[in-house]
Amino acid sequence: MQLKIMPKKKHFSAGRVPLILFLCQMISALDVPLDSKLLGDLVQPPTITQQSPKDYIIDPRENIVIQCEAKGKPPPSFSWTRNGTHFDIDKDPLVTMKPGSGTLVINIMSEGKAETYEGVYQCTARNERGAAISNNIVVRPSRSPLWTKERLESIILHNGQSLVLPCRPPIGLPPAIIFWMDNSFQRLPQSERVSQGLNGDLYFSNVLPEDTREDYICYARFNHTQTIQQKQPISLKVISVDELNDTIAANLSDTEFYGAKPGKERPPTFLTPQGTESRKEELRGNVLSLECIAEGLPTPIIYWIKEDGTLPVNRTFYQNFKKTLQITQVSEADSGNYQCIAKNTLGAVHHTISVTVKAAPYWISAPQNLVLSPGENGTLICRANGNPKPRIGWLTNGVPVEIAPDDPSRKIDGDTIIFSNVQERSSAVYQCNASNEYGYLLANAFVNVLAEPPRILTSANILYQVIANRPALLDCAFFGSPLPTIEWFKGTKGSALHEDIYVLHDNGTLEIPVAQKDSTGTYTCVARNKLGMAKNEVHLEIKDPTRIIKQPEYAVVQRGSKVSFECKVKHDDTLIPTIMWLKDNGELPNDERFSVDKDHLVVTDVSDDDGGMYTCAANTTLDSVSASAVLRVVAPTPTPAPIYDVPNPPFDLELTNQLDKGVQLSWTPGDDNNSPITKFIIEYEDAMHEAGIWHHQTEVSGTQTTAQLTLSPYVNYSFRVMAENSIGRSVPSEASEQYLTKAAEPDQNPTAVEGLGTEPDNLVITWKPLNGFESNGPGLQYKVSWRQKDGDDEWTSVVVANVSKYIVSGTPTFVPYLIKVQALNDVGFAPEPAAVMGHSGEDLPMVAPGNVRVNVVNSTLAEVHWDPVPLKSVRGHLQGYRIYYWKAQSSSKRNRRHIEKKILTFQGNKTHGMLPGLQPYSHYVLNVRVVNGKGEGPASTDRGFHTPEGVPSAPSSLKIVNPTLDSLTLEWDPPSHPNGVLTEYTLRYQPINSTHELGPLVDLKIPANKTRWTLNHLNFSTRYKFYFYAQTSVGSGSQITEEAITTVDEAMASRQVDIATQGWFIGLMCAVALLILILLIVCFIRRNKGGKYPVKEKEDAHADPEIQPMKEDDGTFGEYSDAEDHKPLKKGSRTPSDRTVKKEDSDDSLVDYGEGVNGQFNEDGSFIGQYSGKKEKEPAEGNESSEAPSPVNAMNSFV
Repeated sequence: MQLKIMPKKKHFSAGRVPLILFLCQMISALDVPLDSKLLGDLVQPPTITQQSPKDYIIDPRENIVIQCEAKGKPPPSFSWTRNGTHFDIDKDPLVTMKPGSGTLVINIMSEGKAETYEGVYQCTARNERGAAISNNIVVRPSRSPLWTKERLESIILHNGQSLVLPCRPPIGLPPAIIFWMDNSFQRLPQSERVSQGLNGDLYFSNVLPEDTREDYICYARFNHTQTIQQKQPISLKVISVDELNDTIAANLSDTEFYGAKPGKERPPTFLTPQGTESRKEELRGNVLSLECIAEGLPTPIIYWIKEDGTLPVNRTFYQNFKKTLQITQVSEADSGNYQCIAKNTLGAVHHTISVTVKAAPYWISAPQNLVLSPGENGTLICRANGNPKPRIGWLTNGVPVEIAPDDPSRKIDGDTIIFSNVQERSSAVYQCNASNEYGYLLANAFVNVLAEPPRILTSANILYQVIANRPALLDCAFFGSPLPTIEWFKGTKGSALHEDIYVLHDNGTLEIPVAQKDSTGTYTCVARNKLGMAKNEVHLEIKDPTRIIKQPEYAVVQRGSKVSFECKVKHDDTLIPTIMWLKDNGELPNDERFSVDKDHLVVTDVSDDDGGMYTCAANTTLDSVSASAVLRVVAPTPTPAPIYDVPNPPFDLELTNQLDKGVQLSWTPGDDNNSPITKFIIEYEDAMHEAGIWHHQTEVSGTQTTAQLTLSPYVNYSFRVMAENSIGRSVPSEASEQYLTKAAEPDQNPTAVEGLGTEPDNLVITWKPLNGFESNGPGLQYKVSWRQKDGDDEWTSVVVANVSKYIVSGTPTFVPYLIKVQALNDVGFAPEPAAVMGHSGEDLPMVAPGNVRVNVVNSTLAEVHWDPVPLKSVRGHLQGYRIYYWKAQSSSKRNRRHIEKKILTFQGNKTHGMLPGLQPYSHYVLNVRVVNGKGEGPASTDRGFHTPEGVPSAPSSLKIVNPTLDSLTLEWDPPSHPNGVLTEYTLRYQPINSTHELGPLVDLKIPANKTRWTLNHLNFSTRYKFYFYAQTSVGSGSQITEEAITTVDEAMASRQVDIATQGWFIGLMCAVALLILILLIVCFIRRNKGGKYPVKEKEDAHADPEIQPMKEDDGTFGEYSDAEDHKPLKKGSRTPSDRTVKKEDSDDSLVDYGEGVNGQFNEDGSFIGQYSGKKEKEPAEGNESSEAPSPVNAMNSFV
């Protein structure tokens, strides 16, 4: 007897074919398994197993190997054709065929050329049962030609221009991979501005000075021959506008100065593709690559859209800075118009690419090998698709079926060959050829007529050992022709096993999803066909699982003490476990301080290095379990305090008194860690429906160690227990053994049943389905029933799979329905559910509200009334009414701007509503529409109304201009929203004194047609505050305020200036001027002699700034002026080099005199200050003074 152990740690759900079976061939009428027991006496037509690709590009530097491998019984012989004629390999000494194979080896390394053997090759594998053929293998040597010699001129461009550097690589086989590098073999940087196109050209959207270089080199890499060819370097020089101007200005007259602006910003245009439209054709399954490269300044950004759809989410990729759109695995659905958009700040340009996806032939259903017995019928089906539709052609043994020998059992019907009453002579290999202009498919499928009684291929008397509550898989590999039927029996007189508890796989394997103790026994596999019967017995033993009933516990020990970990293992009596201890998942240290006996690991003289995780692992030939605990080493303490902790988990869980809907669970409590256990919490896991998820089952007092549990049908239960004390809750115990309850009919129905249409002619019924726990059995389904609420129709019912939605089509629009959803499974139905009401789909309302009336409440509020529409015309749930209203505009304004419509929605069946926020003195238009869940109905007739006048907004602006001694002029813009006809403006103003106190208020009415007003008879040098607002017949609008100051009284300034006309002052000034003249002459003489004055040193060290006029606004005095003409004193300026003095206006003016002195001497005030005994100072900014200008001050200003 052979022993077969079910693999450990492999769990399979019922109904799934396990992947680990070593005999998992699908024994059917499709193939003969080449089992060693069958090879001796079963014949099989040839089958091509390996061949070279259709387009076979070879390396001309290596020998040519053209593959052709096939299997069959007897082993097939091989022959070849080349270019459609027989290829006699014996006549060519360079060509050999591998022994036992059809693979050709052409030795061109020693002599010969690869080009000599270019052509189309086809292999035929033949034996007594037929002939299989390979694809047409097109053999071509790879080519990596050199670039043609060409003279490349240097390129000189202006900054900002666009550029395309052509690559034009030589045509190689396969096509070369293109890239651009410099002389140092460094890749040229690429960006949104500079990038390489699909054709290999290098595109510049705009060039920059840093693009200047002499080594733009295009490289072509031919991967097949591992060679790289390079183009001649291209020189590019980018000249900026400044460089151009400098160059041209040096060679041209002033009138020919370079004025062009080559770097001027411009909107995008496409460099490739040209024009506004182009076409692209791609084959199904390939990568669709669309490219758009644009020039412009600033650099354009590329966007992509599909005009008649959306881009596929998971198959769309962008390359080359979004200039290339790629769609992988393209299909016919990807045909359409794709638009690329190039955009910069100056505009956008579009290009549409019309994509057509064609398709080389592809399989829908390739023909499959057919094994028949004499007299049987069968079919070979060859179905392919493509664009255009491929032509289907049949061959038999490599010969077109039209000229092949006739076979009365064969009938060809397009893509199908029908076989009837086959005989052994009907065996052959058929080829299906599906072809169109883009390619072809060739498939071999044999018809093998065999008459073989059943044979069991699995060894007899295999013993399978399985851990309880795990799947058991019993093998029965078989063969026969006709295809045998398989039955399994348990025991010597048992009946055939059925699929209510067992799973019978097509390959003969019997699966027991959850093996129990009563599954132990002998099982017999019986294979039958019309030629005989075969059987085989195997044996199954169910073993108890290995469990650790006493786990090692977390320990904290003092350095130098001893620690002991306990690990008690409970196992099947027939299995011998191996106990192994690990430290930190590795072997224990090789130290005599570590000792292991039957159940304990003891560590003496504990050191700090001994801390870590210790694991007890128990292994049998069928399963393994482990448990771990952590050891923490601490320093010794004189008196360790007692440890209070959560309880240790319970252990040794057992199930007894197993009933259909109940079981008794017992356990052993763990250590309470110095705090009494108050209660036990029991949880369960449903391994069939929600593996790994634990649910609360019940709680019992801390004194109990058993609990009677109520269970649900068709649940694969596992239980665990947690203990709780005053400190907290323990970790869960190990799970108990599994217990599968019997199936029963559902005891509840789905909840949240609703009926709501999504279209006018459907009713979508939805519900919350039952979960696996609530199903109570296999085959959960739902019975969905419905009928019209207000009719006498019978209930219409349908049974659907375990889904959550059903759509009823062809319903009338918005009709109430009664709906029921009842659960059922393979055992029976749930209780009758209650009916709920739903509605079929809504449609847009048909009728507009009538008798729309408007009552204007005030200038900003109106009330709208309307008559409700008939409820039947709503055709859905009435959600309310919606008012569209807008301010009417003149035709000229409508042309210039879009009319902004406002919307107000009133919920429910209302017949009136208020429109707030209206513009006074305006004409409005509105209409009303009814709204349901589908959308809006038609609009009512437009109704217009006028709003009365209101108060205006504040004037748009107010400014004070032309201030004088006693007057101010006000200018303003009318209100932006007059809200009526303006009747007048009101101006109120009052003075403000130096302490910011307000004076009396003056009111002034101004006609409405004015935008400017002058106030006279005001006080000089006085600040005024103005309040200004507009009025309509309704009232006053908002006001705008402003402040302004009248100018200084010139009489006082005139009296201050009159001192300059006094005789004594004029005489004084003349004396000073004469003194200055004498000093300058002396200075001039000494300078000619090389002398140097200390005054000059000071002047160099302390350059005195020019004396600026004092400002009026900050309290300083204004410009010095003549009393008669009030002309301001001009700032003293240097005279020309000819020392001429320009005389202005009055000859006796001190101002003119001062200018004359300053004009005569090309010196500043620092020199004069040395001889006047005074230092010039620049006036401090913001220094306020009411002191009148004195003669000394006037002198300082003059100087």
